[in-house]
Amino acid sequence: MSRIGKRPIPIPAKVSVAIDGRLVSVKGPKGELSRELPSGVVVTQEDGNIIVSRADESRLARQRHGLSRTLVANLVEGVDAGFQKRLEIIGVGYRAQVQGKTLVLNVGYSNPVQIEPPDGIQFAVENNTNVIVSGISKEVVGNTAARIRAVRPPEPYKGKGIRYAGEVVLRKAGKTGKK
Repeated sequence: MSRIGKRPIPIPAKVSVAIDGRLVSVKGPKGELSRELPSGVVVTQEDGNIIVSRADESRLARQRHGLSRTLVANLVEGVDAGFQKRLEIIGVGYRAQVQGKTLVLNVGYSNPVQIEPPDGIQFAVENNTNVIVSGISKEVVGNTAARIRAVRPPEPYKGKGIRYAGEVVLRKAGKTGKK
């Protein structure tokens, strides 16, 4: 039995939820999101909570139960509070800046790398080396942060590159001199 799937999702005061079969639409102060859930799960709304349950006890329904509950919980949290990912840029001369809505990265290439944000995503830069990606969809925020990190992933010898805040990069020993 899915422990995550059993937990009800509380609906905050400023959030409204509309359920139409497998389509769940959530509207809140930050915006509006909707998602079609996979088959095998049933979503109901009862006294201020959203309950995700299985349609039957098939293997597919059991696999999708916890996933569907988490997807709906992310919709509710996104329109209520939003999500953000922080990235750190480490390296001499490496920096980031926001021009309009575009993120411009100077990370050791001959030309700056420009990244356009998808719909609903905002970039912010602190101290020229900390990038904050924020938005209401957890999936889009995570994918955008991964795209930024992929521009210059952290390398294992000096640790230079773009990494998530708090990410631990395992360091390797460099070459040793001749004996």
